[in-house]
Amino acid sequence: MQSYQSMTKEELIKEREEVQAQYKKYQKSELNLNMARGKPSLEQLDLSMGLMDVLGSRADLTCDDGTDCRNYGVLDGIQEAKVLLGDMIECHPDNIIIFGNSSLTIMYDTLSRSMTHGVMGNTPWCKLDKVKFLCPVPGYDRHFTMTEHFGIEMINVPILSTGPDMDIVEELVSSDEAIKGIWCVPKYSNPTGITYSDETVRRFARLKPAAKDFRIYWDNAYGVHHLYDLDQDNLVEILAECKRVGNPDMVYKFCSTSKISFPGSGVAAIAASPNNLVDIKEQLKNQTIGFDKVNQLRHVRFFEDIYGVTEHMKKHAEILRPKFEWILDRFDEEFGGREIGKWIRPKGGYFICFEAMEGCAKAIVSKAKKAGVVLTPAGAPFPYGKDPKDSVIRIAPTYPTLEDLKIATEVFITCVKLASLDKLIEHAELCEVF
Repeated sequence: MQSYQSMTKEELIKEREEVQAQYKKYQKSELNLNMARGKPSLEQLDLSMGLMDVLGSRADLTCDDGTDCRNYGVLDGIQEAKVLLGDMIECHPDNIIIFGNSSLTIMYDTLSRSMTHGVMGNTPWCKLDKVKFLCPVPGYDRHFTMTEHFGIEMINVPILSTGPDMDIVEELVSSDEAIKGIWCVPKYSNPTGITYSDETVRRFARLKPAAKDFRIYWDNAYGVHHLYDLDQDNLVEILAECKRVGNPDMVYKFCSTSKISFPGSGVAAIAASPNNLVDIKEQLKNQTIGFDKVNQLRHVRFFEDIYGVTEHMKKHAEILRPKFEWILDRFDEEFGGREIGKWIRPKGGYFICFEAMEGCAKAIVSKAKKAGVVLTPAGAPFPYGKDPKDSVIRIAPTYPTLEDLKIATEVFITCVKLASLDKLIEHAELCEVF
């Protein structure tokens, strides 16, 4: 396969004519396909329909310790749910608080409490002149939008194949007291799909932040979302590592069952050190008497234990694996050797990250939309929606059917080729002028 980079201007123009003809065919097809968000498919949601049957009107809604889940109380969640989610994220139940259905809500509340009341006795962030967060990029757009919402300054940190560039993280965190946190999606990261290396996690645990209230926001959203039974990434458990090196209070670890059961009615939790949990509960008791214990019990009765979760996630993988493999195989076939894009083959998670030629991402997304395929907006995986190179595109393969996904993939491939050819022809013409 000839590289586009090595083609003459005439060859590029000829290639563009052929690709443009294919693109016009897609435009005439009146497609309406969406790969913008990482939503479970209908087939995946059907896997959890048993949740609706485990608690009938005659069910015993009493926990092992005698708690009646129908009534008030139990601020930090029922013990059975703590055990289940603790096993899922490799944390002791005593280090967990169970919240409502959304880990994003917990993250938002955590930022909000830090702004208004501070962290473990430190000055509330709203009273400081400047508050900053480190943002590994490309990263999760909703992390960045909520951070921006609170007026927190965001600083880009490049993501490497091993995780965030720790040389930069260590330097910034140790030298600037205004830096209060860093966002992390450590396993099957959104959107790159990489998992932090053992060394990266250990360097995180050994950070020496200038700010006493610095926290690592460890969003373990995809901890059990493997695509393969045997070929899986492993992640060092951050809370245990921090405790081992004398930094027990430095991490908030978030998780949920949002992409395991029902995204709209799952169970979410935060795991942290005893000191952090005391601080959180002290403020949480003013917000609620307790979260939905019936839903917590429903999940426990449905999954039973971590082995039930594991078997359930294998069913998810059977649905998702063909979708990921189809896209990635087609990228290999159509882009391999053309030098117009890079991508990573993840072993789990919900996304594929495509890095186009510099200056092409917005054009690709725009062309795809005009051909009937909606993608995540270019720039979304960066703070303020600004991709410095205009090159990263997040692809969400999960929601469409495999048949629709195949069509959307071909449209995407065509748009990448077209935008790349436009860029190269433009460059060739500029070279002629000068």
